[in-house]
Amino acid sequence: MININSCLQEIFGAAIQAAYPDLENPPLVVTPSQQPKFGDYQCNSAMGITQILLKTTEQKVSPREIAEKISKNIPANECIEKVEIAGPGFINVHLRKDFVSKQLSNLLVNGVQPPAVGKRKKVVVDFSSPNIAKEMHVGHLRSTIIGDSMCRLFEFAGYDVLRLNHLGDWGTQFGMLIAHLQDKFPDYLTVSPPIGDLQAFYKESKRRFDTEEEFKKRAYQCVVMLQSKNPDFIKAWNLICDVSRKEFQKIYNCLDIALTERGESYYQEMMKDVVQEFEDKGFVQVDDGRKIVFVPGCSVPLTIMKSDGGYTYDTSDLAALRHRLYEEKADIIIYVVDSGQSVHLQTVFAAGQMIGWYDPKVTRVAHAAFGVVLGEDKKKFKTRSGDTVRLIDLLEEGLKRAMDKLKDKERDKVLTEEELRAAQTSVAFGCIKYADLSHNRLNDYVFSFDKMLDDRGNTAAYLLYAFTRIRAIARLANIDEEMLQKAAREEVLILDHEKEWKLGKCILRFPEILQKILEDLLLHTLCDYLYELATTFTEFYDNCYCVEKDRQSGRIVKVNMWRLLLCEATAAVMAKGFDILGIKPVQRM
Repeated sequence: MININSCLQEIFGAAIQAAYPDLENPPLVVTPSQQPKFGDYQCNSAMGITQILLKTTEQKVSPREIAEKISKNIPANECIEKVEIAGPGFINVHLRKDFVSKQLSNLLVNGVQPPAVGKRKKVVVDFSSPNIAKEMHVGHLRSTIIGDSMCRLFEFAGYDVLRLNHLGDWGTQFGMLIAHLQDKFPDYLTVSPPIGDLQAFYKESKRRFDTEEEFKKRAYQCVVMLQSKNPDFIKAWNLICDVSRKEFQKIYNCLDIALTERGESYYQEMMKDVVQEFEDKGFVQVDDGRKIVFVPGCSVPLTIMKSDGGYTYDTSDLAALRHRLYEEKADIIIYVVDSGQSVHLQTVFAAGQMIGWYDPKVTRVAHAAFGVVLGEDKKKFKTRSGDTVRLIDLLEEGLKRAMDKLKDKERDKVLTEEELRAAQTSVAFGCIKYADLSHNRLNDYVFSFDKMLDDRGNTAAYLLYAFTRIRAIARLANIDEEMLQKAAREEVLILDHEKEWKLGKCILRFPEILQKILEDLLLHTLCDYLYELATTFTEFYDNCYCVEKDRQSGRIVKVNMWRLLLCEATAAVMAKGFDILGIKPVQRM
């Protein structure tokens, strides 16, 4: 699909170049117009050029004069109908109707295609990353949902994406877990231990570790045995990891999320080399037996080896970064991790640059940080007893409430059992995902089932209902898929009514929205756009008859095919938007 904003930037870039050939990197500002009377897009570069000319040549030229000169130099193109200069020097752009109509036909015939993003890049996204032997909680929910949606966007754009689950599956806590396993299930090597509740198992072992000196000593010995790859201890470790994996998988299945597991243990063998490399290049200082690395501009040094010879998170994160750069050959690496890890990750990235692993101008390494989930009391989201909310409980509560909502609306009377279940999971998990993604991820957000299940306003419930209604319009007019496809190839989309025109332009903004998110990784922009598209559609539908019926008999008198095609284009873009957000719409609701 054509990114209209990018097209206009190219056109105005050429016009500015022709008008002011001596200007280096002139500002190029093209945005959609906020009001229809000012055209469809605006080029606001003249004001910036005024400032540059004043600084570099001491010429005082009015922005309006500059805007006129730019307008005179606009090259021949297929998308601009006319330009007008307004106010102090805004260039208002009116698009050609036949250009917009042609783009919409193209979308209907070829489906929703990604914007052109240049060469196929390798992207590694590190997200979800729960800890073994601990249950997934609300904090993991944000990383999992945001990370999955980013992956879906990169995949749609045609990149080669590796979705990594950097599990906490190594470290000193495994000593106490293995020691406790040996005591509780002494025959664990031959009989698989029935650990039903791993959370309780973890708490018991932690209590013993904190109160029993003898147990603590044994736990440390177990760590040493595990790190030296003793087969019995590796088996115990695998057993514990497997119990956790099964629990995590239940959640990933609910949320329809695919991940490649590569926990901290994966990088163990690489850590020695990382420490060696930092030593060889003279970056290591010894402090009280620890090996530390000071990174210029960072407040806290990295500890790459403890005084007892053990490694730390710093070492494993450096090893993971190096592996992703050298072995995976990633062009883009994104860490979807909470804001609390900002200082740590910035230090790791800066160390990677300092040692020469990557150049930030060539390889993009970014921390997609996010805020915490708050309860309705605006405090950290906890259960009544003050425990962290288990993710599985939260999802089950969502399912229960979604079903209650559907029954309130008496949907159980018109849907089959199967359709009702499909609507239930679509609404429950769609609402939980959308509530998260529709907030700017940098901010904390308040978790409220009542708000997210509301079918008014910018919620998944509203959008899912809107989508099923749009999809039903053609069905109720007895127009099938084949007739729509034929019409898409033959009909011209008339955009004479102001609401048709507004909707057509809104549909075609989809590629520029995606382009922006690929750059700033802020997914709420897509949610805002889908909401705007749904409300723009409602305006169109209220003002423009798609299907005309006889008032008395209700018989269909006339089908305005070009308007049905606009309905179809809206639904196609919404469906792709839902897909990127990881939301599954249903045909009937």
